[in-house]
Amino acid sequence: MIEFRDVSVRYGPEALFENASFKINAGERVGVVGPNGSGKSTLFKLILGDLTPDTGDVLHEGSPRIGFVRQHLEPDTPDQTLLQYCLEGIPGFEQTERDIAHLEELLPTLTDPAEKERALKALGDAHTRFEQMGGYSLEARVKESLGGLGYDTEDFQKPFATFSGGWRMRAELSRVLASKPALLLLDEPSNYLDLPAVEWLQRFLKAFEGTLVLISHDRYLLRAITRITLEVDGGTVTRYNGPLDYYLEERELRYRQLLQAKANQDRKREQLERFVERFKAKASKASQAQSREKQLEKLEEIRLPARSRSAGYLRLPPAPHAGAEIVRLEQAAYAYPESTKNIFENLDLRVMNGDKIAIVGYNGMGKTTLLRLLAGVREPTAGKAVFGYHVAPGYQSQDLAETMNPEETVFGIAKAAAGALPEKELRNRLGGFGFDINDCAKQVKVLSGGEKIRLAFVRIFLNPPNFLLLDEPTTHLDLEGRETLQKAVREYNGTVVLVSHDVEFVRGTATNILEVSRRGIRRFPGGYDYYLEKVAGEAQPETAVAEVAEVKLTSKDLRRQRAQERAARAPEVKRLKRKVAEAEAAIAALEAEQAELLEKLGDGSLDAQGMAAAGKRLKALEFDLGKHTLEWEEAALALEELTAE
Repeated sequence: MIEFRDVSVRYGPEALFENASFKINAGERVGVVGPNGSGKSTLFKLILGDLTPDTGDVLHEGSPRIGFVRQHLEPDTPDQTLLQYCLEGIPGFEQTERDIAHLEELLPTLTDPAEKERALKALGDAHTRFEQMGGYSLEARVKESLGGLGYDTEDFQKPFATFSGGWRMRAELSRVLASKPALLLLDEPSNYLDLPAVEWLQRFLKAFEGTLVLISHDRYLLRAITRITLEVDGGTVTRYNGPLDYYLEERELRYRQLLQAKANQDRKREQLERFVERFKAKASKASQAQSREKQLEKLEEIRLPARSRSAGYLRLPPAPHAGAEIVRLEQAAYAYPESTKNIFENLDLRVMNGDKIAIVGYNGMGKTTLLRLLAGVREPTAGKAVFGYHVAPGYQSQDLAETMNPEETVFGIAKAAAGALPEKELRNRLGGFGFDINDCAKQVKVLSGGEKIRLAFVRIFLNPPNFLLLDEPTTHLDLEGRETLQKAVREYNGTVVLVSHDVEFVRGTATNILEVSRRGIRRFPGGYDYYLEKVAGEAQPETAVAEVAEVKLTSKDLRRQRAQERAARAPEVKRLKRKVAEAEAAIAALEAEQAELLEKLGDGSLDAQGMAAAGKRLKALEFDLGKHTLEWEEAALALEELTAE
């Protein structure tokens, strides 16, 4: 489907990658991985045609409809609604709709037969394009997918700008899904999503039938979705014909081979340079020295992957001593100053020394607010928060990395937080977080997102805390950064409370889960998998009780009981079946009428008045189809659940 042939991209003297050659075949699910700044997003720009390579070619087989989910989502205008955003994001939809409306208004005013014929042909072509992009059912599909993603009907007309990042991402996914792309490009789609949304995204991508290319540092998504891996690193693009775990094993093998080859090359280079330096001035050896110089020139430098130069081990200092109880909330409540409604209330919670707790739940439910209360950054509006003996909180907010002076250097930022710490020790601490002597001289404004996060950690641990509170710490970290941070947090001997959308990170660090939902705040004394198991078990509590009771029943009693249950459900099953059949019949009739009108629009049998009437009827059919489709879906789902019981 997509082929890169000897593609090179340069920014000034720096080569982002050189002579990249690989294929993405139709139907493949490809994960694109590599350090931040290595050129992953540039690959998408090349595929989309937003960037032209300096050398080489990017070839497309045919003209596949491409769906691209972006990272930064903004409305076209401040008052653009959610529904308008989703509809107007479909390539060509808005323009084609305008063309149809314009031609329908123009046709009755034309008197010249030739002009009228041209306008009729243009209108027929516009209707054909509209049909091919699924325009007549597009609004119904968008509304259906938005409803499935958790939006209420009244949300459709709300300004898109009023939605949070996670809800915007869901709308973007809805837009892309409605466009039915043959090739779906996703650039870090899980950033800023909450854990339930990441779980939904994983299910959505599993059901997608086209070709998928996913840029992500999210190990959970990569493992669950992708089957091919592209690594962008060290100026090269390498295709691995396997999923994430295959790639990680194979990469280590190749990396060890590369290290050995580079060591051999460095040794040979040193020998050649020493020979040239020693004998270039001697006449008897001059020709041999010149030969060695030519060999030096022909040596192609072996470039190690960027990860080997930037990973850095996060050596978290040991936690200072603290009492058995870290913090206690007593009948705590919190409401924002401009609101009279509490986010939560009557909350009793104890965090003990050594706990590692993950706060999970949908965005907007108060996870970050609860974290700030536990950190002492905010005070409860009712009740109280009591800190234990010698507790030293270390709080990293989502925007902590963005509060640093962009003109200051890495070393300057660290020195301002280091107090009287000697410079040698300060540089050692920076090295422990992956900053070498050259990195220390960099200004904050040139750092990548991952580097800023690491510098924020440096500031926290220059004065070691024993109570670590982390709000989305893996955002902007690459695969290795996440693995490294996960290991560091797991081995840290202090107390940790965190909020994260990274399933693997939560699974690998938390031993307790704190769920924030409409039901309130609940604690689960186990890891993330234990939490999922318990929540799934709660979905059918009545069934579980019934199963316990049935153990005491005889086979005859059991058959009689089941027959009674079926008889009780029979009227509702009959009603739902009738509703499904009626909806299916209505949909079939509407689709037949739609097909007939489209055929008439295409064969030119309609005059100007007929074309305009057909266009209006098609719009009415689109609305009716959407309504009956939703009715069918609701009835079919209810029927499926009832018969499953």
